[in-house]
Amino acid sequence: MSAPELAGRVALVTGASKGIGAETARAFAAAGAGVVLAARDVHALEGVRDEIEGRGGKALVVPTDVAADDAVAQLLDTTMRTYGRLDFAANAAAAHTGRPRPLAELTTEEFDTALAVGVRGLFLSLTYEIRAMLDSGGGSIVNIASTACLQAVSGLADYVTAKHAMIGMTKTAALDYAAEGIRVNALAPGPILTEQLERAGADAQAGVAAAVPVGRIGRPDEVAAATLWLCGDDSEFVTGSVLTIDGGRLAGTPRFR
Repeated sequence: MSAPELAGRVALVTGASKGIGAETARAFAAAGAGVVLAARDVHALEGVRDEIEGRGGKALVVPTDVAADDAVAQLLDTTMRTYGRLDFAANAAAAHTGRPRPLAELTTEEFDTALAVGVRGLFLSLTYEIRAMLDSGGGSIVNIASTACLQAVSGLADYVTAKHAMIGMTKTAALDYAAEGIRVNALAPGPILTEQLERAGADAQAGVAAAVPVGRIGRPDEVAAATLWLCGDDSEFVTGSVLTIDGGRLAGTPRFR
């Protein structure tokens, strides 16, 4: 994958230790951007960095808890001191949900954890990313949400609430900074073959794929490709949008088979 307008630029990816975040970081690096990798798991981040550098790319590891103001401030300070600019950001950090269960069975701690990462963490990430992009002359931010930002999922009240809030924040930030040359969009992936689905096994994967109109589960690299498109010149008139990547799941009810 290559995008000339990304070469020599700087991209920050939160949640870069695995899954969609890690694949997005690899895609930015393959397109020639210098990449800043942020997440809490430093060892996983180092693995992604080593892979990127082994392919000739450039990556900087900055262990970060996106729910902590000081940590996010330090992340962006390190980015600017190292590279002198920030052009792109992909916010893929998310709290892992536990076993699905009805809303009234969730603990306050579980609900607060989901919002600390998914809402407070996104707010802090956007705040410091936007400040850095204002100093850099503009940029593009992509928030990685889920189809749960547009449609509820029974038993996942904490996760769904956080994802819905992401869209409100995305659209507001897009309006606030459009005139300053900063675009903010969101992606809403459907079922994607990341670690969680891989652990679920072949039978579970087949069941999920059967509910997707195109008949398969999505791949992390497909989400990464959409992220890079939203950061590139071909999407320069796109901001405040939510792009679904779900094989048609939210389009409606598929034909009876």
